[in-house]
Amino acid sequence: MTLNIVLAQPQIPQNTGNVARTCAATGARLHLIKPLGFTIDDRKMKRAGLDYWDKLNVTVYESFDDFFSRINGELFFFETYAERNYTEVEYEDNTCLIFGREDTGLPKELFQKYKNSYVRIPMQAGLRSLNMSNSVAVGVYETLRQWNFPELE
Repeated sequence: MTLNIVLAQPQIPQNTGNVARTCAATGARLHLIKPLGFTIDDRKMKRAGLDYWDKLNVTVYESFDDFFSRINGELFFFETYAERNYTEVEYEDNTCLIFGREDTGLPKELFQKYKNSYVRIPMQAGLRSLNMSNSVAVGVYETLRQWNFPELE
């Protein structure tokens, strides 16, 4: 089973490093859509990912158009304003879990096209959102739970 984690225009290197570590620990593939708020060799990002970089499958895309033209599989966009709970969907092989920028989330024009593929993580009213790397971990482990944690000890 293949799980794809997509960070759309991430801005904080430590968050991306933490997500990379989650991907390495679970066997998920990491996809990064530019522009990035840092360089891939950023010391802060690598420090957060520690020594897991050699265990990652990472693909970098120049834009959303580049990503959509090269990826196949079901897409799920995680956003606070989505109506459907992330546990209410069935994650298939080659699913892409997509997370937006830490400061602005996903571009609003994507919602118009993919509204039925948006999901949310429940939380207390009045709060902005969870940290992106925490949200990724929630989505990853729900997907892996549904798959009965393949190849994990």
